[in-house]
Amino acid sequence: MTEPVFIERLSAIAGRYDALLCDAWGVIHNGVALFDGAAEALAAFRRARGPVVILTNAPRPSSAIPPQLDRLGLPRAAYDAVVTSGDATRAQIAARLPAPAYRIGPEKDDPLFDGLDIRFAPLDEAAFVICTGLRDEMREEPEDYRALLEAAAARRLPMICANPDVVVRLGDRLIWCAGALARIYEELGGVVEYGGKPHPPIYGLALGEAEAARGRPLVRARALAVGDGLHTDIAGANAQGMDAVYVVGPGGVHDGGADAGDVSAILSKAGARALAVMERLQW
Repeated sequence: MTEPVFIERLSAIAGRYDALLCDAWGVIHNGVALFDGAAEALAAFRRARGPVVILTNAPRPSSAIPPQLDRLGLPRAAYDAVVTSGDATRAQIAARLPAPAYRIGPEKDDPLFDGLDIRFAPLDEAAFVICTGLRDEMREEPEDYRALLEAAAARRLPMICANPDVVVRLGDRLIWCAGALARIYEELGGVVEYGGKPHPPIYGLALGEAEAARGRPLVRARALAVGDGLHTDIAGANAQGMDAVYVVGPGGVHDGGADAGDVSAILSKAGARALAVMERLQW
């Protein structure tokens, strides 16, 4: 396996690519504030090379994300489009309707269901489960849901997981995501369907947005993915045949040391490949 190159600036490799698919949480911001240099890096790539698509596992439609990025101070000139796990998941939900669903997740994820003629039901009446996250991500733990997940698994209900992330960093703390519950459900023998990173549906949408912004076809090998999630961003890029930049700074979810030996060992253990490694995204 080729060892990744450690770089300080995206401009060192940007000339090889015509589009950028960039993760949001852990690369652009931490849910509370933008990271220094990230907005400038996105805007510079967009001016010099081509479209920037923000690719996030948020379990909401993409239309909900730009206002959040506005509040954090990310200029709209820094990106062309946003694609979310919620976008990819809506088609999976629609395919199971009009069957009733049991819902796990907070009210803030309600926009996921806008325009879908969906009926939520108690677990013993549901035909499938939709999980967008923990109901109270600031206070609850995934294990708090084990009994519920055991009951759903006993009924062999398929689960649609609207956010494959296990954790994200909010400020200086890690919070659990829907992927943590989906992981338990699979351990219990449950079947889980995913649309977000690292799974194919979200990449089809993202590459389509990049091509629309360019106004012409995009060669997949000339799209660069940037992310801090080894099992989502990097694994997804690998599966799609795209080069990846692994962001290992303290603002993301990289688990381990940030020196060359540690990062190479982590990638090797996961069977993952990164063209380059950065501590933080900057031009």
